[in-house]
Amino acid sequence: METNLTLDEIAEINPEAMLADGFSEAILGMCLQFGCEPVVAYDYNKCVGILVNRDGMTNSEAIDYIQFNVLGAYVGNNTPVFIMT
Repeated sequence: METNLTLDEIAEINPEAMLADGFSEAILGMCLQFGCEPVVAYDYNKCVGILVNRDGMTNSEAIDYIQFNVLGAYVGNNTPVFIMT
């Protein structure tokens, strides 16, 4: 599944939306929730695949990396979300 949104369009929708470095190919779109600004939504499994293919990690290493360094890096309301598909 490809996103129909460009990075410029994401910035227009929510200029404060944060991105996860190195995972632009895994962007699904934006996530909407009542009372909150839209945030960038990533395909969790595609992010794992990027680490495996790009960085040579094993699947287990990639999952550990994402769990600690990406999901564990909550920095406020504009932090991206990761969706398991």
